[in-house]
Amino acid sequence: MPEVKTDTTPAVNHAEDGPRPNIPATGFSLAHISDLHLTTLKEARCSQLLNKRMLGYFSWWRKRRHIHRSDIVEALLVDLAGVRPDHVAVTGDLTHVGLPEEFAEARQWLKSLGGPDQVTVIPGNHEAYVGSAWIRSCAMWAPYLESDTPQDIPKTAGLFPSLRIRGQIALIGLCSARASLPFLAVGSLGRQQLESLATLLRTTREQGLLRIVLIHHPPVPGTIKWRKRLVDSKSFVDVLVRHGAELVLHGHTHYPTFSEIATPGGKIPVVGAPSASELNPRSGHCAKYNIYQTGSDGQLTMSVRGYSEALGRFVAEQETTLVLPHHESGS
Repeated sequence: MPEVKTDTTPAVNHAEDGPRPNIPATGFSLAHISDLHLTTLKEARCSQLLNKRMLGYFSWWRKRRHIHRSDIVEALLVDLAGVRPDHVAVTGDLTHVGLPEEFAEARQWLKSLGGPDQVTVIPGNHEAYVGSAWIRSCAMWAPYLESDTPQDIPKTAGLFPSLRIRGQIALIGLCSARASLPFLAVGSLGRQQLESLATLLRTTREQGLLRIVLIHHPPVPGTIKWRKRLVDSKSFVDVLVRHGAELVLHGHTHYPTFSEIATPGGKIPVVGAPSASELNPRSGHCAKYNIYQTGSDGQLTMSVRGYSEALGRFVAEQETTLVLPHHESGS
């Protein structure tokens, strides 16, 4: 089994670890937000809730509608407008129970966030709450999900893995969303998606691109409770050990996490963003998001911005330097 290091603290400086890669000197910035749960279920009909969604509705009514706050989502938009990242990655769970009306509501919000050329989205488990019909609803977000150009590889749900290239950055989007039994929130990628991921990692490495993999579920075993895990996480890690990547970003936990995957080229940072809309003092969860800035010295700067209840806005909290692994093109 490949060596994996797991930690719940993202503020780690790894300047001493491994050789430094060739990454763009242009200062590309990427904002990573996740688990907004920004929709409302006020208009949900009883006939829509006669399945697992009933549990999700009760969770929303009892708790989620209070801790995932619309004013924080608005403050997030204001902050992003001020920070002006080059691109925004959203790693799933924009909805609560995956109703078609929620997908439509989230689509309108995505338009306020930015155009499809500026924003990349992948689905989370709350989008795939019940059955497979969610894939049709997810098509409402297609401009934010699909690859820049058609890829001659098998794709899950006709879209994943997706590939979006921005300058020297390759954003590879995965779909770990799947319907699961009540009280479970597991995810999986499946053999087909993993094989296509290997192809994209190999070709983008040969192009000398910095590869950032986007996934909803934490891909490192042991990061999250068993009932919320990525079922085929070991297979995912094996693909990254063989083909490399420079960074993996995920959501799902609602709190910040940091892990590493050891590969022949060095350790791949695996960073989980908390919910960007949740304020729950009882659990210690506070809305945050991360900004990644590339540099010419083989390092990546991660800046954490968190919501201040006292100020009613997001503020800078901390800055971390990550050294990325070095995977030779064509090796």
